[in-house]
Amino acid sequence: MKPTLHVSRRLPERVMAELDRDFAVTCRDTTLPMDLTEVRAALAGFDALLPTLGDALRAEAFAGPVRARILANFGVGYNHIDTVAARAVGLEVTNTPGAVTEATADIALALMLMTARRAGEGERMLRARRWTGWHPTQMLGMHLGGRTVGIIGMGRIGKAIARRAHLGLGMSVRFYNRSPVADAGVPATQVATLAEAMASDVVVVAVPGGKATHHLIDAAAIAAMPAHAIFVNIARGDVVEEAALVAALTAGRIAGAGLDVYEFEPRVPEALIGMENVTLLPHLGTNALEVREAMGMMAVENLRAFFGGWPVPNPV
Repeated sequence: MKPTLHVSRRLPERVMAELDRDFAVTCRDTTLPMDLTEVRAALAGFDALLPTLGDALRAEAFAGPVRARILANFGVGYNHIDTVAARAVGLEVTNTPGAVTEATADIALALMLMTARRAGEGERMLRARRWTGWHPTQMLGMHLGGRTVGIIGMGRIGKAIARRAHLGLGMSVRFYNRSPVADAGVPATQVATLAEAMASDVVVVAVPGGKATHHLIDAAAIAAMPAHAIFVNIARGDVVEEAALVAALTAGRIAGAGLDVYEFEPRVPEALIGMENVTLLPHLGTNALEVREAMGMMAVENLRAFFGGWPVPNPV
């Protein structure tokens, strides 16, 4: 008999077809994350869960009966899962690293360019039919060539951003990472403090989410940025103290921001929505069919390995 599998939200059809081959699949008919009641019911009623971003897998979720044996998370980030509590009740936890690297770095580059060159503001002006034609001083932005990018977190995604910034845009790269990085992939300088990395023309945050990085970018960190600098976040929303970022932008202490994630998403502060110098995207980091299929197939292989009695390819 096939192991029973609860899928939090429907995945691309190719992935669902692969899951159906080896598992008795139940998939929720909603795009919203699972709340605590749903999570507890799934843990008690299925052999395996395939959770997604935002599902309520906090410590209290594991307090009741747990039949499930594995959480095959769809996504590289797993800060929505209390892994210590999950392991305490015997659950294996896996994720899908690697598949998201290039697509997420692309979004970082898009946010850098859109914000520096005021692309969002310009499109809004054109769509509102307020454009009166080209002139020499219209909407002057920042040219990124020759500028310095400070990357916070030099893992797979940080290195992919560095490669795009240096080789594609001609930017100098400095980075802050909690451990030494022997090879950043391109010429780059590892700095000793967060403040040194923040003191760049463009700052891009690419650290994992979780307790260790919650509000890593706080008011003090933002204060280290030059007034002309642009802040970009493609990591997790709560890595940034959102109120401090809003305050800095409102006061003009930094020039702009490009955001794909938010501290309390899907809620976005009205103050950010009203700012022309802020580029806002609806968490598009991995939103490409090929990428989502690759993520899904990694989750499939984690599940197959677990129930086949082999080591899982991507434990966390």
